[in-house]
Amino acid sequence: MVGAVVVLGVAGCSSHSSGSSGSSGSSEGGEVSGEVTIFAAASLKESFTELGKRFEKAHPGVEVTFNFGGSDSLAASITGGAPADVFASASPKTMKIVTDAGDAVGTPVTFVRNQLEIAALPGNPEGISSLKDLTKSGLKVVLCDKEVPCGAAAQKALDASGLRLTPVSYEQDVKAALTKVELKEADAAVVYKTDVLAAGDKVEGVEFPEAADAVNDYPIALLKDAPNTKAAKGFVALVRSGEGQEVLSDAGFLKP
Repeated sequence: MVGAVVVLGVAGCSSHSSGSSGSSGSSEGGEVSGEVTIFAAASLKESFTELGKRFEKAHPGVEVTFNFGGSDSLAASITGGAPADVFASASPKTMKIVTDAGDAVGTPVTFVRNQLEIAALPGNPEGISSLKDLTKSGLKVVLCDKEVPCGAAAQKALDASGLRLTPVSYEQDVKAALTKVELKEADAAVVYKTDVLAAGDKVEGVEFPEAADAVNDYPIALLKDAPNTKAAKGFVALVRSGEGQEVLSDAGFLKP
């Protein structure tokens, strides 16, 4: 069954959930079996969890386990020897950490793109309508750490606008930044459009034009020391298939 944990480094214990409808994700060389471990950017949590359920349904006996977290921390875990089969990163820069270390097989492929959006409190009580509004005095704004793809993208958008913003905190990944707003510990956060969509009525999304200049490509790659190469290839095939792309598109991701 699909397991998912949010990690900073090497994964700990995972929690499991039951499978659901759907199928696909063929692999090369016959039937797949055993456990396959996917390290994936935190922003992929909802869509990849759904794809994991579909992969398990299509391949009875296979167990898909996910480690979700900041792409930089996941990359460091992989290069540090953490056992994993697939890495799906939220930026080419963090994927390069893995490829430069020789820990990926072949050339990573961009499978989706993602765009930033402001997550404000429900009803947008502060009247936030632009990126510049986040610089207002007294406003509690949260950003992802600059080493994390969502933080790097946010900084790129701010720099392009000539804006300076001092957040109340820098968070380890996009879900942590979003949670600050959901818990009303912050007035706003710069996250991905997909995360605003996943949060439902817990936040209110505010689009800003500068986001178009800071769109992140998401690459995926098989890992060199993958314990289950056959299942890994099957999962990557599902992600890149029409079915996988539909799930990702429904979650708010952009086509590669």
